[in-house]
Amino acid sequence: MRLLLVEDEPDLLAGLTRALRKQGYAVDTAADGEEGLYKAGSTDYDAIILDVMLPRLNGWDLLARLRATKATPVLMLTARGGSTDRVRGLDAGADDYLVKPFDPPELFARLRAIIRRSAGRSGTTLDIGDVHIDTVARTVTCAGQRVSLTAYQYVLLEYLALHRGEVVTRAALYEHLGDDTEDTLSNVLDVQVMRLRKKLGQDFIVTRRGEGYCIE
Repeated sequence: MRLLLVEDEPDLLAGLTRALRKQGYAVDTAADGEEGLYKAGSTDYDAIILDVMLPRLNGWDLLARLRATKATPVLMLTARGGSTDRVRGLDAGADDYLVKPFDPPELFARLRAIIRRSAGRSGTTLDIGDVHIDTVARTVTCAGQRVSLTAYQYVLLEYLALHRGEVVTRAALYEHLGDDTEDTLSNVLDVQVMRLRKKLGQDFIVTRRGEGYCIE
């Protein structure tokens, strides 16, 4: 899953980026509102983490402009915890609101929730035949046996599972699973799909030649 983190505090920006990448997310960053709005408008992110107090363009105005064209899930972060500010953020189109300081596990849980809702999934597990995916524990079992996956393999599987029945193009997978620091021309996607098939069954992920991949 690819995220955009818009935060002007350098230490928090760097720390959150590291923590989110350890969770398997691809993360792009922006340190001011104008850069954040440009990136949010030009890339289809799975979710945006948006600080309120930003230079050049505040988070509320950024969100209002973004909502004119996109419905990307947005989790707002702010040091202002008053109910008036929370109401303003939610009424502006935010999907959730988290007050600083916060515990990273709560941030991760809220992110998972808004991503699930945006994909039309309310539960925390995904069951496809013998394959069981726990999106909270980020674990996978097949026929009751735990399957060991790398972080990249897990997010690739989860993304395809959240879009079950849809053909997901290679370009879309590269866009959602890689950030702007990665080389999207590599063959990493082909290799990881091959490894997932070895672990979950050769027919679990179907290749639609010239189109992309699909879990049917």
